[in-house]
This record gives sequence, structure tokens and C-alpha cells, in this order.
Amino acid sequence: MTGRQGLIVVSLVGVAVLGAFAAGAEQELNAPPEGFVALFNGKDLTGWKGLVANPEKRAAMSPAQLAEAQAKADDRMRASWKVEDGVLVFSGKGDSLCTAKDYADFEMLVDWKIKAKGDSGIYLRGSPQVQIWDTADRPEGSGGLYNNKENPSKPLACADNPIGEWNTFRIKMVGERVSVWLNGQLVVDDTPLENYWDRSKPIYPSGQIELQNHGNTLYFRNVFIREIKDEKAGPDSE
Repeated sequence: MTGRQGLIVVSLVGVAVLGAFAAGAEQELNAPPEGFVALFNGKDLTGWKGLVANPEKRAAMSPAQLAEAQAKADDRMRASWKVEDGVLVFSGKGDSLCTAKDYADFEMLVDWKIKAKGDSGIYLRGSPQVQIWDTADRPEGSGGLYNNKENPSKPLACADNPIGEWNTFRIKMVGERVSVWLNGQLVVDDTPLENYWDRSKPIYPSGQIELQNHGNTLYFRNVFIREIKDEKAGPDSE
């Protein structure tokens, strides 16, 4: 097989995974595709925790301080995030929802939906963010690395579905580089994600994934992840 043929095959594999996932009517809700595991079980908040400050501040806490802060954050989480008919629903008041586990290199699939004026995002390794927002206010669309300063921050195209309809992200992060597909369209192409919390440092080697909010009602479902081992960066590398 030539290098070009190999690239075509890999690209088709990626498209097939996302296509099968996006066809929600053909797939059981919150059931992961082959090679992925579910971050959300469709029933409760198992595997998730509340938000405690930011990575820099958490690192400065003693174990006792962190445990106390985490207990309070978990109480806020349970008051703000609910599960309704297999969907994670954010009330519009409270903090972001965080994975209990940290992740290094990974591929993530997630469905999301917002209302008018909605504003959200996916924090990668505890850092902002793959942007989600209303295209009526932000016609460039969702999916960009909004907080980047030196590297591209806007998506390559607007691929959002209309407000009130479900959208699907495929997010791939290897090292510091991120690729994002929105509803099957590549909107971020192998772009470094900068460290928002300390721009003098590269992005953290691992960290929690967060479903972020800005005080709006939000909906998430089909939240899946595949951890990547020894893989080169690039949107279609395998």
C-alpha cells in the first residue's frame, strides 16, 4: 500500500466512526462505538465531579484542602446538573462538570445542544476550550479554540446545526495539537492549544475534561472517549 492509499484508508476510517456515531437514530443512546468508552452512563453522574478552581490553584492545594474543596464542588454539581431521559442537563446556575479521571492524548465524541444565546465549551486537560455558542451572535460558528492568542482561534467553517438541534463534536488531542470535527466537517486542523492559565508554559500533559457553561441551559449526551497511546499528531493519524 502506498503512503497516499494509507492516508485515504485512515481518513475513511475516521469518517466512518463519526458517521456511525452521528446517525443517532441507528445507535443506542449513550452506547459507545467500537474502541470508545462512555464517560456518561445515561443514568447518573457517576464518573464526574464538580469544578475546583483551575489547574494552577488545584496544584497549590494540600491534599486536605483539595478534598474539602472537592466535596463542596460535588455538592454544587449535584444541584446544577441532572440526568433527564438519558441526557445531561445543566440548569443554568452553577459550575462546569468535570471528568473524575485525567486524560492525556485522546479522541472524544460528544453530542451537545444549546438554546438561543447559549454559550458553552469543552475544556481539554482542564484548559479552555473548544467553543460552543449561538451563531446568531457568533457567525463564525462553534468548534474553534477560542482562547488561543498566538495560534488560530476561529473555526475553519461554520458547521453548526440550528439552535435547538443536536450537534456532534469529534475532538482529537495528541500532545498540544487539537483537531475538531463539527457535524462531520473539519473545523480545527491540527492546531496547538495554548495554556490559558499560564501562557509561559505549554499545555498540561494531562488533565480533566470539562463541560463548561456561561449561565445557560445546556444539554449533552453520547459522551465517549478513546485514549490514544503512542500516536503521532494530525487529524487523521492512527
